[in-house]
Amino acid sequence: MVRKRIGILTGGGDVPGLNAVIKSVTYRGSEDDIEVVGLRRGWEALTHLNLEAPASKAHYIIPLSRANTRIIDRRGGTVLHSSRTNPSKMKKLPDHLVGKDFPASSTTNDGVTARTWDLTGQVLANLSGLGIEHLIAIGGDDTLSYAARLNELGVRIIAIPKTMDNDVRNTEYCIGFSTAITRASDAIQRQRTTVGSHERIGIFRVFGRDAGFTALFSAYATSIRCVIPEYRVNLDKLIQLLLEDKRTTPSNYALVVLSEGAAWEGYTVQEYGEPDAYGHRKKASVAESLADEIKRRVGEETITSDLTYDLRSGDPDFMDKLVALTFGNMAYDAILEGKTGLMSALVEGRYQMVPIPDAKLGPRKLDVASTYNTERYRPIYANKRGLPIFLSLAS
Repeated sequence: MVRKRIGILTGGGDVPGLNAVIKSVTYRGSEDDIEVVGLRRGWEALTHLNLEAPASKAHYIIPLSRANTRIIDRRGGTVLHSSRTNPSKMKKLPDHLVGKDFPASSTTNDGVTARTWDLTGQVLANLSGLGIEHLIAIGGDDTLSYAARLNELGVRIIAIPKTMDNDVRNTEYCIGFSTAITRASDAIQRQRTTVGSHERIGIFRVFGRDAGFTALFSAYATSIRCVIPEYRVNLDKLIQLLLEDKRTTPSNYALVVLSEGAAWEGYTVQEYGEPDAYGHRKKASVAESLADEIKRRVGEETITSDLTYDLRSGDPDFMDKLVALTFGNMAYDAILEGKTGLMSALVEGRYQMVPIPDAKLGPRKLDVASTYNTERYRPIYANKRGLPIFLSLAS
């Protein structure tokens, strides 16, 4: 008798807690005699896999068991590895698919025409060839946007949100967020001694391309100022507030944390490099730009620290371990119930299964009116009674 088979993949950037999801699903599957198959490198496994080539199958497919997942939850990252592959917009066909007919489209930017292919048909063929009856996709808004498309095409799929930006819609929490804030808070508190010793302004940059959750919560926990993508500050006012902090602090220093996508009035976020599979280009450091402006306008020395990748590295903290394990078990329960098109989530502080977000709505963003003090460029600390633990509602 053929065993039921579940596939699981991780896409986009890594965060602590992913391995806990993988282990929880694998262990539950072993108890129910359900086979769990790991798909390496996210969606790339389903676009590049050649079912007729043993080497390709060995590279992209990992049968998961209690034995090979027993200790994986003790460390961060993802044992399944990851990529930012977008099957609907492939810039290059895998070698074994060259010459085959796939839907193609062309776009022209700055006089340069680029062609992409939609390999969704190949994804569906590989899922069928592997005998995967249900798929668990773990990722942020980009990875889950393609999961939503597969669901529309009839693939039975359950999503789990992960991103240190905490900006996936329909949930108040994404795996990786708590560890990111813990790491950022620790780094900021440690660097107080250095910034204070040199009597400078310390500027910290964290991830947050479209939303300021990471910067705002880091500032909330460390009682410093912050700049977020949802609100353009006045640069002269920000500098004066930092100088005020510096004058009134015994060690004569000040601190501010900025999201990578933050900006001030009149400033355009600088981008560079080729767009990734989902159209995102790398952002130049807004922290360095702010440091240059402070030096030019008031002559103050600064120390800049880019905390981005450090925040997603290492082991998960308790909160991320707890949520990851629970989200994994919720996804598995949904599969047993035959559900599809749903995502594990926290809603009003309670665990729920919700629809996979509509990609057309874009990422979730902070509600500035209730979370950000636009006069002081700080988090709002008042009026939190009745809110869920992460102080914002799913949207």
